[in-house]
Amino acid sequence: MNAHVRLGLIGLVSLTLPLAACAQQGSNSGSAAAIAPTIAQSSAPQIVTGLPDFTRLVEQVAPGVVNIDATIGGASDDASAEDMQSDDEGDGQDGMDQSQIPEIFRQIFGPGMQMPGQGGGRGNARPRGESMGSGFIISPDGYIMTNNHVVDGSGNVKVKLSDGRSFKAKVVGTDKGYDVALLKIEAKNLPSLRMGESNNLKAGQWVVAIGSPFGLDHSVTAGVVSATGRTQAGMGGTNYVRFIQTDVAINQGNSGGPLLNTSGEVVGINSQIFSQSGGYMGISFAIPIDLAISAADQLKKTGKVSRAMLGVSMNQEISEGMAKKLGLPDTNGVMVTTVQPGSGADKAGLKPMDVITEFNGEKVSDYSDLPSRVAPLPPGTKVTLTVIRDGKPRKVDVTLTALDQKAFEAASGMGGDQDADKSGGKSPAATPKELGFSVQALPDAQRQRMGLAEGGVVISGVSRSVAEDTGLAPGLVVLQVNRSAVASVADFNKAVAGVKKGEVLMLLIQSPRGVKQFVAITVGGEG
Repeated sequence: MNAHVRLGLIGLVSLTLPLAACAQQGSNSGSAAAIAPTIAQSSAPQIVTGLPDFTRLVEQVAPGVVNIDATIGGASDDASAEDMQSDDEGDGQDGMDQSQIPEIFRQIFGPGMQMPGQGGGRGNARPRGESMGSGFIISPDGYIMTNNHVVDGSGNVKVKLSDGRSFKAKVVGTDKGYDVALLKIEAKNLPSLRMGESNNLKAGQWVVAIGSPFGLDHSVTAGVVSATGRTQAGMGGTNYVRFIQTDVAINQGNSGGPLLNTSGEVVGINSQIFSQSGGYMGISFAIPIDLAISAADQLKKTGKVSRAMLGVSMNQEISEGMAKKLGLPDTNGVMVTTVQPGSGADKAGLKPMDVITEFNGEKVSDYSDLPSRVAPLPPGTKVTLTVIRDGKPRKVDVTLTALDQKAFEAASGMGGDQDADKSGGKSPAATPKELGFSVQALPDAQRQRMGLAEGGVVISGVSRSVAEDTGLAPGLVVLQVNRSAVASVADFNKAVAGVKKGEVLMLLIQSPRGVKQFVAITVGGEG
């Protein structure tokens, strides 16, 4: 008997001995015997009856899954060749420079985000300048869906079918916001996949992925839906996707492949993994197929994806102090930071510090929840919001307008990265000591760099306690106190006049990078 077997037997014995002892004690105890029938009668019915067999599903679906090779930048492009390393080189993660990951995914998932559609794996290094991924056929006449990041920047895309045939594909259109791409090959009578409904998915359902991890065509992995509606907006609320989280094993080359339900219907497009090592760690993300097909239809018709917008920016969670000041029952909802002039929200009368708690009758939990509900709707759609202003809820009808990405980024403060003007001004500090910070006039040069037409005062000094509690720092600009706009030091003094200890003030702050946020300050007596 080897050591492994002996250890296994020891483990079994150590687990079963206490049970045997309990059984012996039970035979000598009338009370234990009386309890036994009660346990038997109250035992729950069996819910899970066995593991599924995916063989028939794979036989029927696999022919509609394709392998995609895309040449990025051309063989002579030194920059691309340097960036597109195999995993045997570079940073030791996934063979992909972090700068290649779209900003939306770095914002949503942080530095552990990996894009499993590019580069190669250890022992299977890909030629530099190539991207490897998967895709699936959505119509018999040759339309194929994959991820944008699989083909982004490519000049030559090849699609390999399950029967061994290879085609050069035309990129019909791509969309970075949803990370989807629509391809077309010249072929007929192709085995296309059926689309399911991702909105009906529930945590715990079985799902299957088919793709080409590390170039291994038509590899099958299975698991369950871990969660739905995963989203966390980045700077400016640019997150439009409510991801499906699964524990299906996804690796490099799986990107763009289908996520299937047990009926063999596509419910998602495998897109990202969360990994600290570059390999699968049990957390994978897929784009809901409802969203992806909507984008594909638009790409087929117009070559681009149009999104709707409310015309507000929101980029922060509501703190307990903010909820108290705004008269909210809890910290749920979306607080409006700015309103874009001329937008649907502006025309409907929304204002900064308004809190949106419902969208078309559905609860809105936080600021990451709203963009993905708005963006998929066609411009011109009328929606109803529940808005709390000064503690009073009201219904507001808003007609959505088309999203102008450049204008939206400017309104959301996603602009430059200038440092604050630390030269200050000649104006004396004019902030009550009880606030814990002081302000002075905003120099014209700094106002111009920050894109401010007028208004604002710059914070010149902050007490240690306030800095620790709120994150305020010299160089930040105060644009508003409660609902009063601040155009000068005099305006600021007027807005804070008469404040009392324990009172909460809402300050609209803009950073040197242009990001706007509200900060709740509790007047506390620090000087």
